[in-house]
Amino acid sequence: MELFKTNKNLKKRIFTSIILLTILFLMFLDNFILGYFLIIGGVFCLLEFFKITSIIYNKENYKKTFYNLLFIIFVSIFCSILLIFSYNFSLKIFVFIILSTCVASDMGGFIVGKIFEGPKLTKISPNKTISGSIGSLLFSAILITTATYYFTNNLEIKFLLIGCVVSIGCQIGDLFFSFLKRKANLKDTGNFLPGHGGILDRVDGILLGIPFGFLSLYIIY
Repeated sequence: MELFKTNKNLKKRIFTSIILLTILFLMFLDNFILGYFLIIGGVFCLLEFFKITSIIYNKENYKKTFYNLLFIIFVSIFCSILLIFSYNFSLKIFVFIILSTCVASDMGGFIVGKIFEGPKLTKISPNKTISGSIGSLLFSAILITTATYYFTNNLEIKFLLIGCVVSIGCQIGDLFFSFLKRKANLKDTGNFLPGHGGILDRVDGILLGIPFGFLSLYIIY
């Protein structure tokens, strides 16, 4: 019975992932679609975050309002900058390269963590392992270096470092929201994405991974 539930959840996860990748491809092709899904995704992220803070700070309205306001400002700036960058084709390509690097970080952590397991990374998220964290760094570094080489025909070793910084940002974001979910006693931030949970569950690492990527690019270059 448990195996049946696992297989069913895996099928949902794969199906949802295919839809998300299709949407991501359409967002790259058309800025209107990009803007539309940034708004939709941003709104869902806010609603899911509000749910978490309403549980954690149930009787502390001033804290709840303060943190909600900070997150509104952050998400608004994040989505606005992505949309502005999308009107410059070179910047848009790099945004999607960093976004892909964030996805690679998530995949690396899952795959390598499952294969090697080993010591836990932190008590905040029991499923995270040290081997998975290293796998995230490796996958991110390899993907961003390969992608930039494909578009520029230049093998820049500096991008190995940028890939690692992006992965670190993703892992911090993931752990931060895992910490909040743990405090709120929630498994997922929502159930909008079958097999994945909420929108915030999927973009928690991206929310820090992309800013970390552009900041490291600015500092290194």
